[in-house]
Amino acid sequence: MADNKNNTYFPDYIVTPGEVLEDYIKYYKMTQAELSERTGLSKKTINEIIRGKAPITSKTALKFERTLGRPAHFWINLESDYQQDLERIAEKERLQKSLEWLKEFPVNTMIKFGWVKEKTIEALCRFFAIASPEQWQTIQYKYAVAYRKTQKKAHSSGALSAWLRKGELEAQKIHCNPFNNKSFKATLIEIRSLTTKKNNDFVQELVDLCAMSGVAVVFVPELPKTGVFGATRWLGEKPIIQLSLRYKSNDQFWFTFFHEAGHIIKHGRKQIFIEGDSAETEKENEANKFAKNLLIPKSDYTGFINQNNKFTEKSIIQFSAKLKISPGIVVGRLQHDKLIPFNRHNKLKIRYEWNDFEAAFS
Repeated sequence: MADNKNNTYFPDYIVTPGEVLEDYIKYYKMTQAELSERTGLSKKTINEIIRGKAPITSKTALKFERTLGRPAHFWINLESDYQQDLERIAEKERLQKSLEWLKEFPVNTMIKFGWVKEKTIEALCRFFAIASPEQWQTIQYKYAVAYRKTQKKAHSSGALSAWLRKGELEAQKIHCNPFNNKSFKATLIEIRSLTTKKNNDFVQELVDLCAMSGVAVVFVPELPKTGVFGATRWLGEKPIIQLSLRYKSNDQFWFTFFHEAGHIIKHGRKQIFIEGDSAETEKENEANKFAKNLLIPKSDYTGFINQNNKFTEKSIIQFSAKLKISPGIVVGRLQHDKLIPFNRHNKLKIRYEWNDFEAAFS
């Protein structure tokens, strides 16, 4: 005989025990009040059973057996089947919601980067350390949603949440000394010299220097539809600077790093700062100013501008050597301030190739 278990038909509608009860009342030409009198159940209980607001209990089933002529197990089975149907529909809705939840994240890219192993709800739950998608509402990265609202372009809050989560996981691997604000400020001066290094061979030194002052620096490849350059927040007592590898030239990369450092130095521990195509705020402007003045001290920059209005390649190289920073940093600042066009002296910038590095940090 063929096994029909897999061919079981489940209708999309549910017949409630109350509907069956109502049919029997009508058949016997009773009112709800009369059934109440005959069974000893309150009118309210009868009405709630009919409306599906109250269950048929074993005791109630016996009362119906004596008054309506159908055995108690008939009524008990009706109630049992009804409850199973309710759970089946609820499970179907939960599954559909879970599938929709899965679509919020760029799982294919996350698999490519090695963050998750497969495109399943279970894999994503493990990544976010939650038991099921239902818990997502209580732990989701609300700052990703807030960030999305500030953007000029539409971005995926799910993708940004995944990117931030990966940053947290990487930061947990870095052993840091207790954070020391004074030490970190001094370290930033030392880090300025790393701007002169070719390619990205400065990375481990940058991570180690910051860890000594209590700051975890993590490099996490950008996910699609995030539009993010960097982010700063605190993981317990540990501040995190997360960089997306989006920038390819050293002037842009280092400005982002020092901008994020400015948030740690100047702003509180509760707020999350995510840098992208967002509208400028007071704190973002403060971090911008901090980065500009730390990379190129204001007095030195003012002096350089006043004594040199041609900004030749030679003068830029000499000025950057005096400050012990890359000439590309100076070029980027002059371009930003519209003192030279954006196509001038770009060969002084160092271009970073993140491909191999991205694979190593994935």
